[in-house]
Amino acid sequence: MTKPDKMPERASPLRPPRRTRPAAVAGWFYPNDPTELRRTIEGFLRYVKPASTSTPKAVIAPHAGYVYSGPVAASAYARFIPARNVIKRVVLLGPSHCVAFRGLAASSAEAWTTPLGTVRVDTPAVHQVTMLPPVSIRDEAHDREHSLEVHLPFLQVVLGEFKIVPLVVGKAEDEEVFQVIETLWGGDTTRFVISSDLSHYHDYVTARTLDAATARAIERLRPEEIGREQACGRVPLRGLLRAAKAHGLRVETIDLRNSGDTAGPRAEVVGYGAWAFHEAAA
Repeated sequence: MTKPDKMPERASPLRPPRRTRPAAVAGWFYPNDPTELRRTIEGFLRYVKPASTSTPKAVIAPHAGYVYSGPVAASAYARFIPARNVIKRVVLLGPSHCVAFRGLAASSAEAWTTPLGTVRVDTPAVHQVTMLPPVSIRDEAHDREHSLEVHLPFLQVVLGEFKIVPLVVGKAEDEEVFQVIETLWGGDTTRFVISSDLSHYHDYVTARTLDAATARAIERLRPEEIGREQACGRVPLRGLLRAAKAHGLRVETIDLRNSGDTAGPRAEVVGYGAWAFHEAAA
């Protein structure tokens, strides 16, 4: 039986949010001006080749500054456009860069803002996953974190009205992330975004070799082959691979580049990749 995409609302959806998480990295990782931000994202999307496959259940996309990783992220988000008015909930899972903690951190905010406007949080779903042992409300893990925030403007451009379930992953086991994904799996209106960059600060040739190995592990659904040096979001990524194997998802490698290909020098680069995970045709 298909799991429901959300639990029933416990209050009127028309009431304003009690607490809003403001943008923390606007003007740093991406433009602060809404017109410039939308123009930047739409510019990235114009260079993405139209997809001939189904709309994915999940994507992996990078979280660096847009000048570096924006073109790669756009290649993943373009896959959601055909389901623009179908997708109503996006579960975001990304690594913690600012705060050390055990488990997964949910946010108490009822909405998040970017220069493009406000996105509401699926608070019943947050309550649902906080019933799982590794998940707790930790606003300090979200306050300065960029790994989830940078994805919101892309989602605001490619989707219609939707809600988010933002989860920062600290020191956690693959199985714990897998259980969270299973709990929120839902139906056709739910999608997952795994936020991860790849190798960090190697020379261009070394980075390409490491990132190619990571891509092979993702394509083969082998989470055990992705180590600390290969992806900063390795734990949420490996949790998704477990879920993909359990649900028989098909993997599509969309893009694989690094900062030396997009906007930076090649002496020390950061790797970026985009993957889509498709459910079997009914």
